[in-house]
Amino acid sequence: MNIEIKNGRLIDPATGLDRVADLFIANGRIIAIGAAPEDFYVEQAIDATGLIVAPGLVDLSARLREPGFEYKATLESEMQAAVAGGVTSLACPPDTDPPLDEPGLVEMLKHRARQLNQANVYPIGALTQQLQGKRLTEMAELHDAGCVAFSQVDIPFENNLALLRSLQYAATFGFPVWLRPRDHGLVAGGVAHDGEVATRMGLSGIPVIAETVALATMLLLVKATGARVHFCRISSASGLEMVRDAKRQGLPVSCDVSINHIHLTDLDIGYFDAHYHLVPPLRSHRDRDAIRAALLDGTIDAICSDHTPVDDDGKLLPFAESEPGATGLELLLPLTLKWAEEAGLPLPQALQKITSDAARVLNVVAGKLEIGAPADLCLFDPAAEWRVEPKQLKSQGKNTPFAGMQMRGKVRHTLVNGQSVYQIG
Repeated sequence: MNIEIKNGRLIDPATGLDRVADLFIANGRIIAIGAAPEDFYVEQAIDATGLIVAPGLVDLSARLREPGFEYKATLESEMQAAVAGGVTSLACPPDTDPPLDEPGLVEMLKHRARQLNQANVYPIGALTQQLQGKRLTEMAELHDAGCVAFSQVDIPFENNLALLRSLQYAATFGFPVWLRPRDHGLVAGGVAHDGEVATRMGLSGIPVIAETVALATMLLLVKATGARVHFCRISSASGLEMVRDAKRQGLPVSCDVSINHIHLTDLDIGYFDAHYHLVPPLRSHRDRDAIRAALLDGTIDAICSDHTPVDDDGKLLPFAESEPGATGLELLLPLTLKWAEEAGLPLPQALQKITSDAARVLNVVAGKLEIGAPADLCLFDPAAEWRVEPKQLKSQGKNTPFAGMQMRGKVRHTLVNGQSVYQIG
């Protein structure tokens, strides 16, 4: 379909484009910006007056809960949540049931996603069979089936030898490995940041060294193998300093942070509110300030939603017994805008962390408004204010620590491959 998007403020962080102009789409791709090509006829016109026209958002972590956990969420519900949040490309972790450790499972997931014809889904394959941390998966076959990277998610390796073998194998083929730095011996059943708040509340603490000890080991193995490693959900000032130093040394590493950890700290747990039970745990104000500083200096490559829908039964439990996680696909954009406003950051620079920078980490063609690029677009009103009402979220998971809070920035229209997949008046 030939589409003209009129009078919108086009922002493309990848190229520096930031101006009010028309944008033209044909055959699912952007074909012109500014003036219409010769012989172009409009089949659909979208008036974007007062709206930002940005690349579709790229989310580096969104659990879709299929296969195996459909009682928490379904592919249909979470894809609807994605496009309602302006997310047009997303990576899904392999901790499904069964895990994404066989090509057939990956192909089935991608087939189901294509049938829904909404956001682009990029599976992350399991590093080890059944995510048991022992025997390596057939990464080459999983890559051929559609996996863009490989991860063990939060599940520990049997030992460091298994991690070493994983990185060696991945390095041989140039496959990226996504790791969560988390020493499970030091976590030891902890549920909150090991600090004054956890002590006062009687909650088992997770010390910062649970992150840094694991990170130190992983960085030594990166240096030994040359594997390309992305560190997921760094949560501490000390961890970020280690990543910063590794980048100075030229190691092939990158990292992301959850949108929750940009805004919240362990003080927000309040009266044992299980919606604040997250992995990694919410840390101190010092750690949150370090995260914000690392976003500005480039240590952190991207922001993700860490979307983890949980059913009501999983959250209606005492804090320590509740299931960790928060829904986030529909909050990624407004929470990024909130951070940008608080940091005094120009809008293009903030959007870069959830568009072109995230696409670079994922190594996919997305996050740009270039001629010839796929027409994956997010049209949003940056001034629209709304209140987070869990029942109104598209996601089947209504678990969010931001319930009841006022947000600014509302998605009005989402296009994927030149097709309108979400629209509100």
